Amino acid sequence: YIIKQGLPYLNFDFFFNMPKPVGEPGGGALNSIVGSGLIILCACIFFIPFSIMVGIYLAETKTKFSSYVRLSINTLQSVPSIVYGIVVYALLVLPFQSFSAISASVALGLMIVPMISKATEETVGMIPETYKEAAYALGAPYYKTILKVIIPSAKNGILSGTLVGLSRIMGETAPLLFTAFGNQFFNLNIFKSMNALPLLIYNYATSPYQEWQNIAWAASLFLIIFVFFINILTKLFLSK
Repeated sequence: YIIKQGLPYLNFDFFFNMPKPVGEPGGGALNSIVGSGLIILCACIFFIPFSIMVGIYLAETKTKFSSYVRLSINTLQSVPSIVYGIVVYALLVLPFQSFSAISASVALGLMIVPMISKATEETVGMIPETYKEAAYALGAPYYKTILKVIIPSAKNGILSGTLVGLSRIMGETAPLLFTAFGNQFFNLNIFKSMNALPLLIYNYATSPYQEWQNIAWAASLFLIIFVFFINILTKLFLSK
């Protein structure tokens, strides 16, 4: 049904035109597509390296503190997405008196930490201990063993966890309502409010205007296609 409703409007205008005022035909979602890309990119830059480090720490360390960290990660995995939005709203939006793409990326980035950390921990735990022993025998220090031996050996599992995390946050709307808020204009400043595809779908699908509803269907179809290909990539990495 989404393909039927959205495919006729998933065209050149959708990808390369800005939204038009009510009553004018056409219009697109360029600002929302670019906004979604920037928010996801910032979330990846800030939180993927951190998540990988947490996963390696959990796999390599068996202490009381690491058990607390593991419990926290497992708890974060089941927290509703709107809670992330409210927390970041209280910590970043209210103090700075401004909605922003950077606060949205923090909210979404926190959501991918459990998935990437768990995937990294499980993959690193499967690597034979003899790999590390061989590196030590050649005189490699611990940090080089992790960077040059362990992480390359676990890259497929880490990538699959990263892709699963990205496929989850691509369509999240609740955290964006409290952080990015939305913007009808083209904006590349991550410290200002910014539109994103889930926000566009939320606002346009509930509007009484047929033109906006058509764009919402096209945006929904685009997100589904994007997440579908991410899941295919995940399966390919897992198969290796």
